[in-house]
Amino acid sequence: MSVSEALDHAALAHGWDIDLRFVSSEDLERGRGWNRLEGVAGIVVPGGFGERGIEGKIDTARWARENKVPYLGLCLGLQVMIIELARHALGSEEPNSTEFDARTEYPVIDLMPEQRSIVDKGGTMRLGLYPCQMTPGTKAAEAYEVPVVQERHRHRFEINNAYRELLSKAGLILSGLSPDGRLVEIVELENHPFMLGSQFHPEFKSRPTRPHPLFKAFVAASVDHYRSRARETSRDREPHRASIDT
Repeated sequence: MSVSEALDHAALAHGWDIDLRFVSSEDLERGRGWNRLEGVAGIVVPGGFGERGIEGKIDTARWARENKVPYLGLCLGLQVMIIELARHALGSEEPNSTEFDARTEYPVIDLMPEQRSIVDKGGTMRLGLYPCQMTPGTKAAEAYEVPVVQERHRHRFEINNAYRELLSKAGLILSGLSPDGRLVEIVELENHPFMLGSQFHPEFKSRPTRPHPLFKAFVAASVDHYRSRARETSRDREPHRASIDT
């Protein structure tokens, strides 16, 4: 509900309505429902826990990357974006999160080091408000218009810093970091209209009269994509005129 409302807040700010399509990632895993993505202006992969439907979400991130469709990944949505990009960069289906495959050869998403020895996970998530420092010149920095923000978290797994270089070479931009540079908070993909993921939950801070900057930026990119596709469709429908030499 909070994600849907945040989308409505952002759309209202731009003078548009949102027509939401809920797509089952489990159906996508079985090869069903892909037609529901045809013609969409943008894709949101929200937060969640557990491996149910994960491969469908990873495939959705690939679809958005390859088709240049605006994508916003929230917490888990960021993590599946990272897994998909690592698989693309390595040409392997092995990269994964240790949440879903504890024995993966390429744990691009992993527990924070201080949590690996914790057996009782109750109350041990990175929970609550944490600062995020923007990387100048990025889409995220342009959206926020301030150098440091405070955002709400609710997760346990993080981007594995051992794979920062590999992911950067594949086109990943680290557009938001913890002030000490240790934790990745926001990522975006270069050479893409808008493919951005946040490790936090921006929907928690969106309000009807104060839409969240990342949702506003995502909806703006989605509107641009919608208009661009509409222009292309209009050109395709124009009658062909024969040229006559006299």
